[in-house]
Amino acid sequence: MTRIIGVTGGLGTGKSAVTIVLLSQGIPVWDADQAARRAVIPATPGWQAIVNRYGTTILTGDQLNRARLGEIVFADGLERLWLEGLIHPAVRAEAETWLTNQVATTVALVVPLLFESQMTDLVNEIWVVVCRSDQQIARVQERDGLSEPAIQQRVASQWPLAQKVDRADQVLDNSGDPAALTAQVLGLL
Repeated sequence: MTRIIGVTGGLGTGKSAVTIVLLSQGIPVWDADQAARRAVIPATPGWQAIVNRYGTTILTGDQLNRARLGEIVFADGLERLWLEGLIHPAVRAEAETWLTNQVATTVALVVPLLFESQMTDLVNEIWVVVCRSDQQIARVQERDGLSEPAIQQRVASQWPLAQKVDRADQVLDNSGDPAALTAQVLGLL
């Protein structure tokens, strides 16, 4: 049986850092965020549905203006649910296809919304990456340049970390230095 690790956590907790360690160990990794981006590239049904809903003002050239889309969907829960309803099925379908093509004994799906998108049935082990909330905010500000209120909107749209931890098989604490996180991942492998 293939070991399928589901890596999840909150915004800015360190899922990408875990991905780097997994890849360094030769573990095949599939990333839901990248799949979500592919689901809405120009001329796809997802892209067209978004343009139909919000008009061409949601575009920069032929690309989605992700910052503007984020402003819309994180300010209005119904719009976020509509977008998730559009994207999540495509993401899940891609994950299922990817899994059927894997031959490694251990693989990982990195899915920030693993619980929220009801994709836990695709994995047989769940790792939740956590850190302190002040670290989350600082990391996302540095990475994405978002304001603290914008970050709080995004964090609030996800399940609370404590709720994810309650359902985790393993919890990776990314509050310390990178070497400590690496050691935790290697220990679990």
